[in-house]
Amino acid sequence: MLLTGGRDGATIPECAQSQDPPDLAAIERCFRAARRKTVGTKQTLKAIKNESPRLVLVAEDADPQVVRPILELCRERRLAVVRVASMLELGRCCGIEVGAATASVIG
Repeated sequence: MLLTGGRDGATIPECAQSQDPPDLAAIERCFRAARRKTVGTKQTLKAIKNESPRLVLVAEDADPQVVRPILELCRERRLAVVRVASMLELGRCCGIEVGAATASVIG
């Protein structure tokens, strides 16, 4: 599922405007090019609360209890959310060797 939109008219990165399922190569390029980003649920939740990420990435196979607060906060703040099929794929997109439940692109 792909949600578009942004807070205060913010431009959504090109990788968020790809087809469903998302283009993992485009997400990886977007993530690597970002000046500021987060990997992991705690850091992503903190970024959503204190800043306004341009994009939030969530793994479909992540524990629903873990990602629910992030999804609810993104819905409230109208932040773009891209769902990636697995934690392992999301981790690879973020340049790490292990899976990640969530990540964000801040700037």
